[in-house]
Amino acid sequence: SIPPIPIWLALTAALPRTWSVEQTYLAITVILALIGWTTLGREVRGRFLSLREEDFVVAAKLSGSSQMRIVFRHMLPSMSSHIIAAMTLAIPVMIINETFLSFLGLGLRPPAISWGVLLQEAQNLQSIALAPWLLLPCLAVIVTVLALNILGDGLRDASDPYH
Repeated sequence: SIPPIPIWLALTAALPRTWSVEQTYLAITVILALIGWTTLGREVRGRFLSLREEDFVVAAKLSGSSQMRIVFRHMLPSMSSHIIAAMTLAIPVMIINETFLSFLGLGLRPPAISWGVLLQEAQNLQSIALAPWLLLPCLAVIVTVLALNILGDGLRDASDPYH
């Protein structure tokens, strides 16, 4: 059987080729954001549901705290490290998605400058043999994604040292 095509890939393939670079970039950003927020929403909901059963939340309920006070004074500060980590890890995913779409020719197109557009030239093995520096954008993507992942882990550890 044929595996399903990711919806963001199908939506970006439907973008008109006559759109300007700015319109295409805005459309890709909106598509990736509209589809990507569901992951963060699901993670936050699951974390809130698990925090609801923690001892400090139960103690706050028993002491007579209002629902809003429990959420904003007890649960939300406990969630901050998770939200920071999830958001900083979402940025590299968006970078990789945009690079992938542009590499396939479904995202930004020349004359736009994007890592995916630059890597389009590296699709031909003969051009790589003659000009191996065409793979440098790939190295830039790897370094950037790793740096942002390390930054996200560091921010999470700094905001919640007991995690």
